[in-house]
Parts: sequence; structure tokens; C-alpha cells
Amino acid sequence: MRIGPESAGIEVKGLWKIFGPKAERVLTSDDRLLEPAALRERTGCTAAVRDVSFEVRPGEVFVVMGLSGSGKSTLVRCLTRLIEPTAGEIAIGGDDVLRATPAGLRELRRHRVSMVFQHFGLLPHRRVIDNVAYGLEVQGVAKAARHARAREILTLVGLDGHAGSYPDQLSGGMQQRVGLARALAVEPQVMLFDEPFSALDPLIRRDMQAEIIRLHREVGKTMVFITHDLAEALKLGERIAIMRDGSIVQLGTPEELVGAPADDYVADFVRDVPRSDVLSLRWICREPDEHDSMEGPPLPASTLIKDAVQVATATALPIRVTDGERLVGVVDRVDILAAMAPRQPVTA
Repeated sequence: MRIGPESAGIEVKGLWKIFGPKAERVLTSDDRLLEPAALRERTGCTAAVRDVSFEVRPGEVFVVMGLSGSGKSTLVRCLTRLIEPTAGEIAIGGDDVLRATPAGLRELRRHRVSMVFQHFGLLPHRRVIDNVAYGLEVQGVAKAARHARAREILTLVGLDGHAGSYPDQLSGGMQQRVGLARALAVEPQVMLFDEPFSALDPLIRRDMQAEIIRLHREVGKTMVFITHDLAEALKLGERIAIMRDGSIVQLGTPEELVGAPADDYVADFVRDVPRSDVLSLRWICREPDEHDSMEGPPLPASTLIKDAVQVATATALPIRVTDGERLVGVVDRVDILAAMAPRQPVTA
């Protein structure tokens, strides 16, 4: 994965987006502390994003997930001011987005940040190559140069041979690849994905997730990915922010979310996730005691629990969990079986 000038970090601090005629007044009063239903009843306003802060590292895949109405799509649109925030701070690559002039915003959206939506938004009367090159056309790039770049990106996303096709001649998955190619063609520093695969059937969706992973490995862009699907979030995200009622209720790695949910809401979200598919031995290992033999087989601390089962069942000795030459701890068959047991439902 390349991380360099082509990738930029994102910083968000105290971000609010309140819809309604009294939005500014809500922010300066105790009304901002009200629960969503009470806020709507009292003021007629909706706080879609409530005091959200996070950072996205250059070259990171950062996932924001939540149920419908949690504020995740509003949040991602605020990052480039497609929706104007009510208050807060946003910086992309160190540049203050909220202080950007109209010309600065155009430069940001045309050159530095690309967005991929759920609805592909392809121009039906234009060939695939012209759809992919559209952003470059808006930038004023000459036709020969933009077509050369479009062909290069079509190869990258696996659409060689389809440059002359029209969108309605392609499957849904192929159309989404065109949308992805269009976003990549302008060589952005940041890519924003707003539930891009929600309309695709499960098999195509899985293929597109794999495509995102492959492309990120090859081009190293900073990516913010919005989804309501936990499996998708766990598959794609290096870190995941879970939203509820406009706020982030937990932000962490997939291991942290599955292994240590912050509250009952997150625990219910991750309850059905096979923990052995997500947690590593580092998460479940323990300090050895005087009864533990140190003659057992070693495994790296990053080994997933599911991948350690065969080793654990082949020996009666504890597995030595290592980080290079350093002993991190030990696990035995009982530890591994306990970690693989289904999590019990959260009860009121």
C-alpha cells in the first residue's frame, strides 16, 4: 500500500448538524442535551450529528456504521460541505474545510476528495470511458489525456474491454465499478463512500468489498466508508465508529468492538459475530502460572482464534503466544473454546 502525498488525513472536532429553524439557538442552550424525540417536540429541530469528533489517519480505511437515521450519511456529506455543518471543525490534509471559500471548495471536491454514492449516477448517454473521465473533463483536462487516464483506471478496476459500452449494457456490479473508476480517475487524496453497495445483491456486494480491499492495497488512498452492515464494516474497516442518534457511541478496531463493546447497544450489534473470526490470540491470552508448561508450540499474537484451533487441539500443552521473540502470554484449549462460545443476549 502506498501512503504519500496522494493520501491525506481528516480531523473532525465537535461537529454538529442541526436541521430546523432554531438550529443556532439549540446550540447555545441546554436544548442540545435533549434526547432526539424531546428535542423535536420542544424546538422542531433534529440533531442529525451531535458533537462528533474523530481522526482518520492518512491511508486508513475508516468505517462509520449505524442503523438508518443514525446520522452517518449526514456526517460524510458534512466533510466536504455538501451539507453545511451547524458548528464544529473539519480539516482535510490540514486545511480548514469550514473556512474554505467557494473556489476552495470547488478545488477540494474536484481534485482532492471523491465520493462514491449508493446510486451510481452514471450519465446514460455517455460511454463508460467518458463517464470515468467526466471529473477530468470538469477539471479541463484535454480529451486525449483524460481518455488515457480513464483506460488506465478501467484496467485497475477490472473493466478492460468495456470502455465503449454504455451504462445500461452493464450489470449493477459493473456499473458500480464504473462509479469507482470515475472517483479514482481524478487521483484524489480522500475517497468517501456512502453505502455504495447497498443496492447490490449479496454475491456482487461481496465481490465489490474484495475490490475495495484490493484497490486500497494498491493505491493506498484514505477512505471513509459508510455502511449499515456490520459484516461489511468488520471486513473493510481498520477502525470503526458506531453511531446512534447522531453521536459516536464507540470507536475502535474490529477486535475492540467485538471483544469489549462499550455499551448494550454495541453489544447487541456484535452479539452474532463469530468472535473467533475477529479476535486474535493477543485478546484472550493470559499470564502463565506455575502450572503452565513452557514447552508448548508458539503462535504469533496476531493469529486469529479460529486459526489456532487446530494447533490447540493437537497438543495438551498451552500455546505460547509471542510477539517476535517476546512472550505475550499463553492460551490453552479451554481458553479458546470459551472465546468461541456464543455471546449471551443483552437483557434489560
